[in-house]
Amino acid sequence: MAPTGHLHLPMPVDARLRRIVEMIIDDPADRGTTQTWAQRAGLSERTMARLLARETGMSFGRWRQQLHLMLAVKWLGIGSSVQQVADRLGYESSGSFVTMFRKAMGTTPGRYIAP
Repeated sequence: MAPTGHLHLPMPVDARLRRIVEMIIDDPADRGTTQTWAQRAGLSERTMARLLARETGMSFGRWRQQLHLMLAVKWLGIGSSVQQVADRLGYESSGSFVTMFRKAMGTTPGRYIAP
């Protein structure tokens, strides 16, 4: 399996945030906004942002990106194509996924996974 390098994904303890986490892990392609996710958990957007920052040290967008990176590395490491990973994560194109991956990881998914 490919190394996850400097990837770190702190998990929140708050039950409402855990519900959001579980929903996102179950369907990482769901591109709901912060407001959408907060409503699903019965929180205001501001409360969700504050709780998530306190418990994980990350914004919602940053946390979700870290999750996507960790899933991408896992799936690429077991042989999924870049297109398959982009689709599973809800990206409009493999190019937009590659751009996000390269900005976050400093290299393309293919180079990251290459032996």
